[in-house]
Amino acid sequence: MEQDPESTAERELLEAASTIATFSITAPPAEEQSQPKAEISCEPSTENPEKDDLQDSKASLSPNSSMTTKELQEYWRNEKSQCRQVKLLFEIPSTRIVEHHLSKYVMYKIIILQTGSFDSNKSVIERRYSDFEKLHRNLLEDFSEEMEDMTFPKKALTGNFTDEIINERKLAFKDYLRLLYSMKYIRRSKKFIDFLTKPELQEAYGCLRGGQYNKALEILLEVIGLQERLTRGNPVATVPTLCAIVVCHKDLGNAASAFEYGEKALSLLCMRNSHRYYIPLLEAMITLAYELGKDFLSLQEKLEEWKAKKDPVRVFSLKELAVREYVK
Repeated sequence: MEQDPESTAERELLEAASTIATFSITAPPAEEQSQPKAEISCEPSTENPEKDDLQDSKASLSPNSSMTTKELQEYWRNEKSQCRQVKLLFEIPSTRIVEHHLSKYVMYKIIILQTGSFDSNKSVIERRYSDFEKLHRNLLEDFSEEMEDMTFPKKALTGNFTDEIINERKLAFKDYLRLLYSMKYIRRSKKFIDFLTKPELQEAYGCLRGGQYNKALEILLEVIGLQERLTRGNPVATVPTLCAIVVCHKDLGNAASAFEYGEKALSLLCMRNSHRYYIPLLEAMITLAYELGKDFLSLQEKLEEWKAKKDPVRVFSLKELAVREYVK
């Protein structure tokens, strides 16, 4: 019996799509074994693409047997067009000399850009020589083999504030950050991410504890973008920062903005109801939903379901939990 050519074409296209999808998961490029590369992300463009990195998030559209040949072709055309390289670039365009009563040091301005996407946002931070030195020392504890051929700018006994030395270090630190980021396990390490975000987060939480919500919010909104870029493989790591943003917006009377960031954080915890932020966040979201006239019953059901499964325990409020972050 002759087979319908169109059915045969559909079946062949489905098989090819399945093969491509399987290969992309099980067969990483050979270069990954020999040298690090920038990660490739093929996520649909959404307001929060980091959600798609989470295994617990809702599955996106995928090819299936109910699609026609034309629909499959359109699907893979869209997928290909949405693929983009995710890579961070580090620039050190300027420096400034800081003088205190008993100390003098150089602060290096670091600009972090994401290329290969429509995201033109940039993050700007400042670090001094001793910060780089501490990072290098900490990373050597875990990645001595990966870093055995890396050189670190030595501290000069004299002339640290000459234009020549400062310019040499600007270039050296730029290359240093580029090399660190090129190594997958280093760029995903807590020590590397902390170097780029922790000082700002410590300042933000200090403002939060002091009731300076506008200042705290300003810093947190700057940091969260960089955090999301750095933790693409583990987006749940951004939940504390998102919750701190919720607290700031809530205390400033911005219920709608608080709810927006709360939804983002809650979506990252949808399959992690044992996370320490899950119940405090859920309780805060119920209050916000009620205040905004949104559906709070579904959130209430989730809370009651969790309480039914767990023994009664003391649960901090979202604000109580947030102010405990980065307490020395």
